[in-house]
Amino acid sequence: MMKIKRYFSIYIFLLLFSSVYAQEIDFGIWYGANLKHEITKNLDIEASGMLRTFENASKTEQWFLEVGPGYKLNDYISFAGSYRFTMKLDDDLQLHPQHKIFFDVKGTVRLSDLSFVTRLRYQARYRTYIGNSDDKIPDQTLRIRFKGTYKVPSFPLNPYLYFESFIPLNKEPERFVGKNKGISNKRWAECNA
Repeated sequence: MMKIKRYFSIYIFLLLFSSVYAQEIDFGIWYGANLKHEITKNLDIEASGMLRTFENASKTEQWFLEVGPGYKLNDYISFAGSYRFTMKLDDDLQLHPQHKIFFDVKGTVRLSDLSFVTRLRYQARYRTYIGNSDDKIPDQTLRIRFKGTYKVPSFPLNPYLYFESFIPLNKEPERFVGKNKGISNKRWAECNA
């Protein structure tokens, strides 16, 4: 039990050094559904769809459909790839199609009721709406996410903390890290399924 407390304390301490940003005052809902099918013991395919709203859930920000395979090398390391078709609100306030590809490497460590997951993701986004010449160049981003989850025994919710950093790869950024995400009011717990 002392090891768990020590690891959890170190994890919280590291999170304190991350940047904190205030959120805009707006209310949006993310509706989503996932399907996962196991092909073999270590290989599966997953499909998901999501609708994201904004302006107090009155307008659609984007919707997307995503599909891709995942491969679990062992209990600690897994790989995944996916393609996402998106209809996203753009600068002209219209929904336009976009295409994204993702490649992930994920590491997982479980300590009793705590689990820690690190995901390294490469993503490329291709726009179809060209508002300026930069839109012709695909956005390439490296995403690094750290997530700690506590599985509450005999309770349907599992609280978690996460931090994700977005690092632009092919555009001249104003700073090295494009943006950071942390715990938000949209996602603070996940359900046992």
